[in-house]
Amino acid sequence: MSGERFAVAGATGRLGRHVVDVLRERGHRVVPMSRATGVDIITGEGLAEALVGVDVIVDVASWHDSDQEAATEFFRTASHNLHEAGERAGVGRVVAASIIGADKATTGFIAAQQVHEEAHLSGLLPARILRAAQFHELVGQLLDWQGGEVAYVPAVSTQLVACRTVAETLADLATDPWAADRPEPGAPIPEVAGPRREILTEAARLLGERRGIRVVGVDGSGVPDAEIVAAGGFLPGPHATLAGPTFGEWLDAQPR
Repeated sequence: MSGERFAVAGATGRLGRHVVDVLRERGHRVVPMSRATGVDIITGEGLAEALVGVDVIVDVASWHDSDQEAATEFFRTASHNLHEAGERAGVGRVVAASIIGADKATTGFIAAQQVHEEAHLSGLLPARILRAAQFHELVGQLLDWQGGEVAYVPAVSTQLVACRTVAETLADLATDPWAADRPEPGAPIPEVAGPRREILTEAARLLGERRGIRVVGVDGSGVPDAEIVAAGGFLPGPHATLAGPTFGEWLDAQPR
């Protein structure tokens, strides 16, 4: 829909920056919302003012670590506040980012996304969810968390996706006129993932070569929900959009 105004929650985050860029490149008016821009979606500070004249909220705000309880509380509070303030401001709908496998996860950050999805879908405003695969940037995080010259990375199958690709797919959903209605009961939640399956260890080795880090592959028995991971529960389903660069292509495009 042309002429709409979009508010992006989490606008200065890893995904949010891309969402703001994509929407602006497509000619839309965008209100970036983050604590850096004076808007706190947890305390509500600045939220009412930011949503004046906004038609669509795009929620890509995220919690900063993997603690399930803290992440759950963050998502529950943020979603509630966005719907409450959005309804008062006359916002038409919300589009939110989640993670592929959120409906299957039993622990950690991904399990917290279940509450995130439920809070939006049961909220005051019509809402749509986009589940994304893990971002390419996850590989760098795995190396950063370990530090040192050797990193141990589980040899699990994944379908890493570029943040820019997720942002483009979110923008498509946010601007889709059909998104103004609540989804049909039982309709599959849209998914987006990279173009092919990759082994996480192999992706980490590509980045490790750049950083002078030796990457050692280990089995995936120690990762959260290891059995679900091994069964492919966090891989995209048959209805997923597969797009964007592979990890290697994305890495080649990054500055050294």
